[in-house]
Amino acid sequence: MIPDPPPPLYSTRPEWADIVPLPQYEKVEPLAPILYSAEYKDATDYLRGVVKVGEKSERVLQLTEHVIRLNPAHYSAWQYRYETVLKIQWPLENEIALMDELADKFLKTYQVWHHRRLILTLSKKAKEELAFVEKILRQDQKNYHTWAHRQWVLAFFNEDALWAGELDFVDTMMNKDVRNNSAWHHRFFVVFQSGVRDGEEDRERVVRRELIYTKQSISLAPNNASAWNYLRGVLEYNKLPLSTVAPFVQPYTKPLPDQLLDLVDVENPPPGKGADLPCVAAIEFQADVYEEAGGSEDVDKAVQLWKSLAGEFDTIRKKYWEYRIQQALLRV
Repeated sequence: MIPDPPPPLYSTRPEWADIVPLPQYEKVEPLAPILYSAEYKDATDYLRGVVKVGEKSERVLQLTEHVIRLNPAHYSAWQYRYETVLKIQWPLENEIALMDELADKFLKTYQVWHHRRLILTLSKKAKEELAFVEKILRQDQKNYHTWAHRQWVLAFFNEDALWAGELDFVDTMMNKDVRNNSAWHHRFFVVFQSGVRDGEEDRERVVRRELIYTKQSISLAPNNASAWNYLRGVLEYNKLPLSTVAPFVQPYTKPLPDQLLDLVDVENPPPGKGADLPCVAAIEFQADVYEEAGGSEDVDKAVQLWKSLAGEFDTIRKKYWEYRIQQALLRV
């Protein structure tokens, strides 16, 4: 496909003859001049010229859009565009339509999402925004900016109707990829950092639910670091000792037995058939359980586990485990 030719330069357009372009100042002879394209240099020169005279009009929106398409991280163009949208009372549905396109095209650019937030504070269409974010996440399930934007929408508008289906949304994302660390982080945000919405009196029930959910996930994919981190997070956030889940952790620190017991244990689900054991995260967790206990025998047990990590199961972090051993022995 032959690309479309670039639009004519603003310096050649009669309708822009009233604006004096303002070149970028780079000293007389810059040591490392930036080699802008003629199109970009022309557009930004006219943007500076517009800013200098303070014009805010529909053609300024066209100019800022042109600059943004050439450089979506141009924060000055975004800021002046926002000021122009406010000044001329540009229809917000038009701006959202453009943002839908640009967010889809430049989804890893911070300025795109920041401008979108500013527009949403005016339009207040939060429900539609969650649907848009879900659509974008289908393309990139782990994009930081998209997840952060979703959390902002929930927290800023803070409506019960918005939060109501959020755990179901997280489950949907995890069913697609149980190792999606962004989805695990979002679950923690929804359940704990946004406030336990089931009521403070139900906190114990919520914590138990989350522990069971995480254990079951680990039993299906034992070497999923995201789930082990979530397990730690639930305990630490709720000021529970790591030993709370020690009976669950121990089977994952050993090789998978030849014969598995056909047990149904919701509280402590065992590893499934074909699990790759021992699990490094489980060994680390068990060592931390011993260290948390604090006795000299407990520390000795932790040291033995760290040595197994350094020498056999996690040699890439050998220096780290040796450091953990050294620090633990100093405290005995």
